Amino acid sequence: MAAPGREAADNRVIASFHLIRYAGVGAMRHMAFDRPLLRGTAGLSFWRLLGTGRGRSMTLGADLRRWALFAVWDGEPALEEFLARSPVAGRWREEAEESWHVRLVPLGSRGRWGGRDPFAAAEPVRSSGNGPVAVLTRASIRPGRLMAFYRSVPGVNRRLHRQEGCLASIGIGEWPLARQATFSLWEDEAAVTRFAYRTDEHLTVIGRVRGEDWYAEELFARFVPYASQGTWDGQDPLHTPIAE
Repeated sequence: MAAPGREAADNRVIASFHLIRYAGVGAMRHMAFDRPLLRGTAGLSFWRLLGTGRGRSMTLGADLRRWALFAVWDGEPALEEFLARSPVAGRWREEAEESWHVRLVPLGSRGRWGGRDPFAAAEPVRSSGNGPVAVLTRASIRPGRLMAFYRSVPGVNRRLHRQEGCLASIGIGEWPLARQATFSLWEDEAAVTRFAYRTDEHLTVIGRVRGEDWYAEELFARFVPYASQGTWDGQDPLHTPIAE
């Protein structure tokens, strides 16, 4: 198994995450108009257009000026072609007030997204254990568990704000309320482990998720972020941690 990095990504499945902030809320229309363009994009095996929240994890509050795209590509050339020639990427360059883009090598995943494993074709890689890690968590919340879920969110958000090793995190979602996700960046795998298994707030929520069957479907995936461009709230969190 090859170690992850740019040199190993050219001919393997990779993912990308794009965070775009516009000047006004009129950008909502792109959620509809971009879909046919993305469906026809060569080499794009999986994608989701996503709204963003105002917190570091899944929240009720939405930021109607900031939108995201999560994508899985057959290889680096497909992503390069999209960024160079797609009208979607062209509009990002022309209209975005701020944008941040990161390329990701999948390390491992479990679960499904819309009944699919987006990383089924990805070759396994090993991580050195050092360097930044990106984490995507996504869930379809059962309607009867929505109230309990959102009551648990503020505690997790507060913990993320002060969690050592968390470089940046944002709540994202396909549908209001019921289909939610979080994309986060961490200093290394040890930082992810500390938050996931050694913080009371997170452990309490995970215990309730399992014990009370909150999710109809879920996905957890880890990545090596190997190239980033642009800014997220004024900085590139992979180069300089975002100040609180």
